[in-house]
This record gives sequence, C-alpha cells and structure tokens, in this order.
Amino acid sequence: MKTMLDVITEKMKQAFLECGYDEGYAKVTLSNRPDLCEYQCNGAMAAAKAYKKKPIEIAQAVVEKLQNDPVFEHADAVMPGFINLKIGAGFLAGYMDQMKAGKKHGMDEVAQPQTVIVDYGGANVAKPLHVGHLRAAVIGEAIKRMGRFVGHTVIGDVHLGDWGLQMGLIIEELKDRQPDLPYFDESFSGEYPKEAPFTISELEEIYPAASAKSKVDEVFKERAQEATFKLQNGYAPYRAIWKHIMNVSLADLKKNYANLNVEFDLWKGESDAQPYIPGMIQKLIDMGLAYESQGALVVDIAEEGDTKELPPCIIRKSDGASLYATSDLATIVEREEDFHPDHYIYVVDKRQDLHFTQVFRVAKKSGIVPPERKMDFVGFGTMNGKDGKPFKTREGGVMRLEDLIAQITDAAYKRIMENRTVSEDEAKDTARLVGIAALKYGDLSNQATKDYVFDIDRFTSFEGNTGPYILYTIARINSILKKYEELSGTKEGGLIQAPETEPEKTLMLALARFSEVMLASFEELAPHKICAYIFELSNALNHFYHETKIISEENKDRQAGYISLVTLTRDVLTTCIDLLGFEAPERM
Repeated sequence: MKTMLDVITEKMKQAFLECGYDEGYAKVTLSNRPDLCEYQCNGAMAAAKAYKKKPIEIAQAVVEKLQNDPVFEHADAVMPGFINLKIGAGFLAGYMDQMKAGKKHGMDEVAQPQTVIVDYGGANVAKPLHVGHLRAAVIGEAIKRMGRFVGHTVIGDVHLGDWGLQMGLIIEELKDRQPDLPYFDESFSGEYPKEAPFTISELEEIYPAASAKSKVDEVFKERAQEATFKLQNGYAPYRAIWKHIMNVSLADLKKNYANLNVEFDLWKGESDAQPYIPGMIQKLIDMGLAYESQGALVVDIAEEGDTKELPPCIIRKSDGASLYATSDLATIVEREEDFHPDHYIYVVDKRQDLHFTQVFRVAKKSGIVPPERKMDFVGFGTMNGKDGKPFKTREGGVMRLEDLIAQITDAAYKRIMENRTVSEDEAKDTARLVGIAALKYGDLSNQATKDYVFDIDRFTSFEGNTGPYILYTIARINSILKKYEELSGTKEGGLIQAPETEPEKTLMLALARFSEVMLASFEELAPHKICAYIFELSNALNHFYHETKIISEENKDRQAGYISLVTLTRDVLTTCIDLLGFEAPERM
C-alpha cells in the first residue's frame, strides 16, 4: 500500500508532465500552513526559472489537471505560485479502510532488506547498571525494533566490557579477602568449583573497593595489572574466576535489562574479540597502514577535506596492551565473519564521537569492511537533574537503574491512586507499565543528541507530551470500545465513512501518515519522530472524542465507522509504543 505522500506525489508528477514540465518539480510536503491546506507543492516556483514563465501560470496549469480527481477535495494555485492541496473525504475514508485491513496498518516493508547490527548497552560486568546506561539501552532498543518493523534483519548486541583492568582488580581483591581459595594455590591440580565464591551483591562491593585501593596502593595496582595480563593470556585459575564473574554478572544484567523491557540477541563482549586482534594488527602492519609512534602502534585516519585535525588511531600501546579501538575493530572483524552485515549502528555517548570516527575510518581504510559499508554513530546526550548537571542521587552518587525505575514506578502509582478507579493491586501492576512508559518516553521524545532534564513530576503527568498521556489515550479508546460492545453486542465496527467534521478528518489525516513516519524514523535513526507522531495522533483522537457523540450516535453505519476509526487509532498507537519499548494497560 502506497504512503499518502507517494499517492499525492504521483498525481502531482503526472500533472506536471501533462503540462510539459519536468516531474522533478512535483515534490509534495506536509503543509506548513494547516489553516490553509493539508499538503503543498512549491515546485512551480523553481520551474518558473527553468521555463521562463511566471510561477502562478505554471501552478494554475498544474492545478487544472488535478480538478475532478477524487484524491483531492481542493487543489488551488495561490500567488505567487504555491499549490495548496486538500485531500478528498471519500478517498481518505477508503485509505483508512485499506489501513485497517492491511498488514502493519498498510505499511509496505523496505524493498531491499538488510542485515543490521545495533551495538548498544555497553554495560561493564561486575558493576550494577546505573542511570548512565539508560539512554544507550532505551535508544538502542527502539532503533532495533524500528528496523525490524520496516523489514530489516536486525541483531542487537550488548557489547559487554568484560576484559579490562577491572577483572584484574577483582581477582586481586578476592585474593586478599579469600587467599585460601584454590584459584590462588599454585599447587592445586583438581577441578575448580562450579559455584562462584561470591554473590552479585558481594561482587558489586568488591569492585569499587578494589578500584579505590588501586588509586592509593601502587603495589596493588601493579598486581591487578599483572593479573589482567595473566587472565588475557589464558592463565587457567584466573579464567575460572572470570567465568564466575561473567555468570553471576550476566544473570543480574539480564534481569535488570528485562525490567527495562530491553532484550539483546547477542551477549558478547570485548573478550570475544580477543582472538581476532593479533591477525588484525598484523594485517594493518603488512598493509603499511600501522606504524610505530613513540613506542605505540598507530594508523593515520586524516582525510582530505577534514575541517579539523584528527589524531591517529592508537591500536596498540607502547607496553603492548590493546585499547578500546583495538577491541572495537576486532569486533567488526568477528561480525563480518559471522553476519556479513550491511549496516552498523553504534548507540553510545556522543563524547565518543572521535573514537568512532577513528574506528570507522580504520575499518574502511584497511578493508575490514568495504568503503561503501554504512556505519552510523548515534551519539546521545546526558540525562541531567533539574540543576542542569548529570543526574545524581540526593547524596551526589550515581543512581542505580533499578532504583530509578522504582522511583518513577512509585510516582506513577501515586498518580494512579489520586484518581482512584482501580484496586490497589491493579494500580501497582498498572504503575509498573506507566512508570516504564514515563521513563522511556521522557527519554525518547528528545532528539538523541540533546541533553535533557529528568523531571519525574512532568514525566509521570497524565497530561501533555508524556508517556502516561499516550497510555491514557489508549485506555480511553478501550473504554469506548467496551461500552460499544455492551450496548451493541458486537466488537466489530463497519466501513469508515467519509469525514463530516474537522476533528474527524484531522484524525484520519494523522493516521494516514503512519507509514511514512515509520519508514523515515528508522531511515533517520530518530525514535523522537515516533514520539512526536503519537503525541499528535493522541491529541487528534482526544479532540475527535470531545467533539463527537460516538456511543450516542443514532446513525448505526456512521457509529460503526467511528468504532473502526478509533480501533485503528488504538492499534496504530499500540504498534508505535511497542516500537518504543513499552506497553499499555487495559485501563488506567
């Protein structure tokens, strides 16, 4: 099913061609003056220069070709040469019925599906998830779901930090606390225990203690570095401890990501890339790309046309250690072997912009990926407190993600109980859904690159541009449909009728934009565009609801059409919030 924009554009192209003008001038856009028209075409202005005519003459000729076309209610030429378009009511109603009957509300999937890797999450094992992990998880999850919806094969990878110095720090701290463990007995030759010598709570306390110690105890720091080196070189006792760390951490991470309604297809980390590093580095050397600079191995990435100086990418430090760039490049080598992706998307803090510029350029320069491979860095801003600084606890520390979720869920519960229409148990269940919607929508409704203020009172409000407002709109539709079923004895609506009022037509026009919004949102990697769309759609539905007697409508055909229209609205809203990673309760 063609998008509404495609339908109108094809009509405009045909009209321009029939008038003897190039169809390239027939570009149609949503009107920026909705008080005058619904769509507009400004092509006559540009065509006037090429054909040495007055813009209004061209516009009038094109408009003449559009008269009596059922797609348009009005097509008007306006000085100095604008073409204003209003959609025909009958055509619009038919378009709604096609959306209602069609798969994915009439959206055609992309013509050329791709394999896409979305790298998001970036959690470090042995550390709890905190608010700093929120945006990567929420934005990445939405992009993954959006990509799948439009027809791509999308693979989400958490890309864990599981191979750095923190492992050596944990091992040495564990050694100081429990020196009698078999991992520290060089004469031990049996099988290492299957049970971990620590719980997740103990592990989360061990790491910060070890990290603090390493900052004041140089000997301990050197021991941790040596332990990291031994681990990375396959020392069996430390590999056994590492496996315990991974198992305990992964179980906790999976639980906490699940609470956020975030799922990964791959739970790989930096450790998985290690086998690919030696061969990759040797290839860079053999190609003459990698050279020694002050003891380190580097690759130049500067290109002609750069507007600023870009430093070389360091792929091996002077002490022989690998860096994040080394690991990220090796991970690309692994992904190329395993998945042959067409497109890479990295969802990471925007302060990592230079890092990914370096990694992408080395990957293409060295042939790890072909030059045309699409590689996108979605750099996001910070979540700030009301003071404008990165969000902290009242004590000034970094807040755990599970505590943030609990806080916003509690706020949602209080809101629900203020308008108490449900039991306390139902309110608690509803509050979990509303809290996650408030948190995710509050984040995703902002353009990813921008910082935003975490305002729990605003985010949990049932009014305004918030997640709970969208859920409340869905609940309102469910209430209408329940009343209709009770009165009519059926859930089924009927054919959607031609709109008779402005609110009814506005709702239909908003619904008609669904396909183009979905396709554009993924193309631009912009979940905030879906948020803006469902806010507009919810406003249109609520305006229609207040201006229209749905349940008391006496014309049964028109009433059945209303029911189909609001059902379609609910289904579109439900689809959209699923893409954003949250769901709606039946009632609120």
